[in-house]
Amino acid sequence: MTSRYAELLMYVAPEQVRQANEQWLTRILERLDVNRRSAEDLALMQLWLAPQLLLTQTCGYPLMTALRGQVRVIGRPRYELPDSSGGNHCSLLLSRADEPRRTLAALFDSRGVINGEDSNSGMNLLRHRLAPLQQDGRFFSSVSISGSHRESLRWLREDKADLAAIDSVTYAYLVRYAEEEVAGLRVVARSAFSPTLPYIGVAGLTDEQSERIREVMNLTLQALPEVAETLGLREVLPASESDYQILLDYQKEAEELGLARIR
Repeated sequence: MTSRYAELLMYVAPEQVRQANEQWLTRILERLDVNRRSAEDLALMQLWLAPQLLLTQTCGYPLMTALRGQVRVIGRPRYELPDSSGGNHCSLLLSRADEPRRTLAALFDSRGVINGEDSNSGMNLLRHRLAPLQQDGRFFSSVSISGSHRESLRWLREDKADLAAIDSVTYAYLVRYAEEEVAGLRVVARSAFSPTLPYIGVAGLTDEQSERIREVMNLTLQALPEVAETLGLREVLPASESDYQILLDYQKEAEELGLARIR
C-alpha cells in the first residue's frame, strides 16, 4: 500500500460539509488502496506542491499563477447549488441588509474586505466586477484582508467592512447549515461565472492515473448519496489548466480598465 497526501481543505465549514468531505475522501483512498499521510504540519502551498501528493483541491487563481505547470488537474466539481452549476460558480458581492447604499456604484468609496490577495472568488472576481466602476485606479476607501470567507462575513455583520465577495458554494453551505453567519446580509451583485475549484494531484500523474482517480471519486460519490446531497455535488468533471485561463482573462480585463489591484 502506497502512502500519499490527500486532503480536501477548501470547504471545511460548516461541520456537516467537513464531515461529508472526510467521509468521501476516506472511501476514495480505500478504493485506491492508498494510505493517507498526515499533512498536519504542511502549509497549503507545501501540500499543493508535495511530491507525495495524491489528491487535494486548490483555488483556480493560484492554480494559474503560483502553481501553473507544477501540478496535475484531475477534475472539477459539478455542484448543483444556488449560483453554482454545470462545473461553474461565481462570487456573491454582499453588504449588510441595512446598508443604505443599494448598488455597487453607490458603494464606491466604501470599506472593502477580501479573504486573501490570491483568492479567485474573494479578490479576482471582485476586481473584475468592480473594474468598470473604479476611479483613478481604486474603488474602495480602504481594503482589509480577513483570512477567510467566514471572517469576511463576520466583518460585514460587525460593521467593520461594507462589501465582500463570497464564493457562491460557501454561501450556499452557510445558508443551508449555518444561517446565522449570513443573517442580516444581502446580495448586492454577482460576479462573472468561473470554473469551480479544481482537484489536483502531483504533476507526475499520467493520463491513466489521473483518469483513474477521477473515476474512483465519481464511483465513491455515487455510493454515498448522503455525502453527495450534503455537498450538493453531482460529479467530478474532466478538467485541465486551459479551463482556468478565463481567470487570467478576467485579471487582464480589470487591469485594462484601470484596476490592477483591489484598492
